[in-house]
Amino acid sequence: MEKDMTRPVYIIGHKNPDTDSICSALAYAYLKNTLEGGGYIAARAGQLNQETQYVLNFFQAEAPVYVADVMTQVKDIEIRKTEGVQSNLSLKQAWNLMRRIGAVTLPITKEQKIEGLITIGDIATSYMDVLDSKILAQANTQYSNIIDTLEGTILVGSAEDYYNKGKVLIAAANPDLMEDYIEEGDLVILGNRYESQLCAIEMRAGCIIVCEGAKVSMTIKKLAQEHHCVVISTPHDTFTAARLINQSMPIRYFMKSENLTIFNVNEKTDDIKEIMGQKRYRDFPIVDKDDNYIGMISRRNLLNLKRKQVIMVDHNEESQAVDGIDHAEILEIIDHHRLGTLETMSPVFFRNQPLGCTATIMYQMYQERGVEIPKKIAGLLCSAIISDTLMFRSPTCTAIDKSAAEHLAQIAGVDIEDLAIDMFSAGSNLGSRTAEEIFYQDFKRFDVGNVEFGVGQINSMNAVELEEIREKLIPYLPVAHRESGLNMIFFMLTNIIKESTELLCYGPNSDTLVKEAFQLPDDGDSYELKGLVSRKKQLIPSLAPLHPSEGRSVPAHNL
Repeated sequence: MEKDMTRPVYIIGHKNPDTDSICSALAYAYLKNTLEGGGYIAARAGQLNQETQYVLNFFQAEAPVYVADVMTQVKDIEIRKTEGVQSNLSLKQAWNLMRRIGAVTLPITKEQKIEGLITIGDIATSYMDVLDSKILAQANTQYSNIIDTLEGTILVGSAEDYYNKGKVLIAAANPDLMEDYIEEGDLVILGNRYESQLCAIEMRAGCIIVCEGAKVSMTIKKLAQEHHCVVISTPHDTFTAARLINQSMPIRYFMKSENLTIFNVNEKTDDIKEIMGQKRYRDFPIVDKDDNYIGMISRRNLLNLKRKQVIMVDHNEESQAVDGIDHAEILEIIDHHRLGTLETMSPVFFRNQPLGCTATIMYQMYQERGVEIPKKIAGLLCSAIISDTLMFRSPTCTAIDKSAAEHLAQIAGVDIEDLAIDMFSAGSNLGSRTAEEIFYQDFKRFDVGNVEFGVGQINSMNAVELEEIREKLIPYLPVAHRESGLNMIFFMLTNIIKESTELLCYGPNSDTLVKEAFQLPDDGDSYELKGLVSRKKQLIPSLAPLHPSEGRSVPAHNL
C-alpha cells in the first residue's frame, strides 16, 4: 500500500512498549525519512519503562510521540474552507454568496469565533414569512445594506447609520391622505412627486426611497438635512424596491446562535457520526483547539474519510496494537513474533523473521538499502537487541542478533556488557514504583481458544531486587485479575544471571495449566522455572497446546 505524501505515517510499536519497540520505531522512522524525504513519525502507544528511558537518555535521543489511539478524527475529514462572514451582511449578499460558492450554510464569525449559522432555508423563510412592516427597523438594518440591495445612491445622510425605528410603507396616495399614516421614523418608498417627498419629510420620516432614479430637488435635500431624514435614490420602480427592501436586513437577525452543534478538529469521527445523524442540519462548523473557526463539514464528507497511516513494528496482533488499529490504514508490519490475528483491508508490506529482536531486522534493512547508521541510531538498536535477548542469554537469540549487536556497539562506541548491566539495573530499579506500574510495565495479552490471559515480565540481574518486586506484586495479582477482565494472569520474574524465572500466576486453573505445561508437582501461586527466560519462545509455546479450562489440545495458531 502506498503512502499518501500529504499526511504523516506513524511508526509505532505495541502497547506497554519495551526498548525494542521504541528503538525500532525511532530507527525505522530515520531510515524511511532518509530514503523518502520525510513524513514518517516515530510513535509509542504507552508510557516508557525505566530501562527504555535510560537508553534514550544515554544516547540523547528524543522519545517517540505519544499516540493514545489511531481512530480517525475530524481533522482527517476533508474540511471545506468556507469563509466566515460578518453578522451585518445583508440577506441578499448572503444569498448571492451561497449561490456563488455552492454552499447551503454560511458561518457567521467575529474575531475567528463562531457567532451563528444561516442556511438557505433561513433566508427563504425570512422572505416568505415576514409580514410585519416594522421588521426592517427591528433588524437594525444599516443604510449601506439598503443602498446595496436597491443598487441605490445615498443623497442625504450617512450610509454607516442604521435604520432602527418605524415601519416601511409605499406612498401611493395623495399628500393629504399620506399625513394620516406616515409616522415619525418611517421609511417611505415613493416616486418623483415633489409634494409626496415634501409631505414625508414634514411628517418626520426617517428615510425616503426615491424610485426610478427620479431627480431630487435641492429644496428637498435641504429640508431632509434639516429634518435628519435620509434620502436614497434607486433605479428600481416602486414595486421592485418594495419587494427587495427586506433583503437588506442583516443576517444576524435570522441566524441561529443558540444550541449550535460545533465539532472540534480533534474529536473522533465515531463520536460525531451519531450526533450528525440526529440533527436536521446539513453542515456543521469545525473549530480548532482554541475554538477558532476553520471550516465546515457535512455527512457527505465522512465518505471521503482519510484513515491514519500506520507502520507497525515489533508486533502484529490487534490485542497488542495501539487502540483503534482497525480504523487505521496499515502500510507495513515489521516484526519477529509469531503470526497473530490482525487483519488488514489491503495487502501490506510484511516482514517477519525468526530473530531475537526487531532491531536486528532494522539493522539488516539499513545494510540492504546502503544507508549509513548514525552513532545514536546504532546505540539504540544495540540496546534493543541486548534487551530483547537478555544479553544473548534468551533462546530467541540467534547468531545474527549477536553479530548485529557487536557491529552496532562498535559504531556507537559502547561496551555491550557495561551497557547491559546499566540498562537492566535501570529497568529493575522499581523501588519507587507502585505495584500497578510494575505489573503493566511490560505486559501483553494472549488468546488460547476462547480464553484470554496476560503475561508480564521483569528482567533483573539482582536476586534481592526481584524478591522485593515479588512482595509488591503478590497482593496486587487479584486486583489486576479483576480489573483486566482476563481469565488468568501470569508474571515472570526473570533472573538474567541465573537464567531462570519465578512465575507468578492467578486465576481459575492457572496453577493447573502451569503444572501440566512444565510437569511441576508443587501447588501454589508461584513456580521456579530454571532455564526459562523468554516469554515469546519458552513460556507461551508451553502454555499454548493446553486449554486452560479443560486441559485438551488446542491448535497453536489460536494463541
